[in-house]
Formats: sequence, structure tokens, C-alpha cells
Amino acid sequence: MDVVHRFPESVRRTADGGTTRALEDLQYIRRCLENAGSFTGVPGLGGMLVGLSALVATAVAMFQQSNDTWVQIWIAEAFVALAIGVIFLVRKARIAGASLARGPGLRFALSLVPSAIAAAVVTIALVRVGAYGVLPGLWLLLYGTAVITGGAFSVRIVSFMGASFMVLGIAALFFPMRDVFMGAGFGGLHVGFGWIIRRRHGG
Repeated sequence: MDVVHRFPESVRRTADGGTTRALEDLQYIRRCLENAGSFTGVPGLGGMLVGLSALVATAVAMFQQSNDTWVQIWIAEAFVALAIGVIFLVRKARIAGASLARGPGLRFALSLVPSAIAAAVVTIALVRVGAYGVLPGLWLLLYGTAVITGGAFSVRIVSFMGASFMVLGIAALFFPMRDVFMGAGFGGLHVGFGWIIRRRHGG
């Protein structure tokens, strides 16, 4: 007579429950690590290309006599920089296997939005009243603020970059050299910090 040994149903339920619980624990640990980690997907090469495009915009804008044309050139440059930044951000995140839809990556992206909206709204208001001289300092200051805020979820060098933009922005508010500050900030700082980020963190 054959004897077939079977685990009692209660034992099998316990084993299945234990496996499920272990998987849930692993998922929980993974979420905690994602939420606690720093977002290192800031693209070094992308930052350098953004800087180079800003230097081109500076060279074009500095010969414009019309303030409206000057503003239009920099608004166009903002869209070019945004496109470059997003493309290289997504590229680096995919290579690193990082997510931009949750954890530090999402918080980094969302932290940039309020300052961007504020810059757009205040720019419209200042252009309407003809206060063009304030724009370079405003843009550099708000951009630096956004980068510092995002730096809380990124590598330390990002916060240093944001602080550098803020310093230039403050100086630009008191000295009427708009093209010098725009080129040094959006051009020079992006190229310099992009090179450092690329060396230390890739991308």
C-alpha cells in the first residue's frame, strides 16, 4: 500500500502566507530605499549643452536693440534648454535604472515647478510695465532657488550650483550688465557644473 505524505493544510497556508509576507517586506524595503535615496540623475552632458545653447543665445541677444526681441530670444532659449534637459534627464535615468515617476526623482522634478511658474508669471508682469532691467536678476535668482530646492533630493553639487545662480542673480539686480550675467550664469555655470557632474556622477 502506497503512503503519500502531504503537508497539513495549516502548514501549507502558513508557508504561503510567509512567502507573501516576505515579498511584501522586500517591496516595503525597496520603497523606503527609493524614498530615502538621493536622485543622481542630473545630466552632466545635458547641463553642458544647455550652457552652450545659452552662450549662443547671449551672443545673439547682446546685439539686439529692442528689449522685446531680447526677451523673445531668451524665452526661446528657455524652451531649447528645457528640451535638452528633459531628453538627457530621461536618458540618464534609464541608463541608471532610476525612476522619474516616484521617490526622489519625482520630488526633484516637482520641486522645480513652483519657481518656474513664478518666473513665467512675474516675467509677463514686468514686461507689461517695461521693467526689462530686472529680468536677468529675477531669472537667475528664481532659477537658483529652484535648483537649490531640487538639490535637497539630489547630489550636493546641485545645491552648490543653485547657490551660485542665486549669487549672480542678486548681483544682476544691482548692476546693469544683463548680457554679462546671463552668459555667465545660464552659459558659464551650466557648462562648469555640468562638467563636474559628468566627471563625478556620469551622464
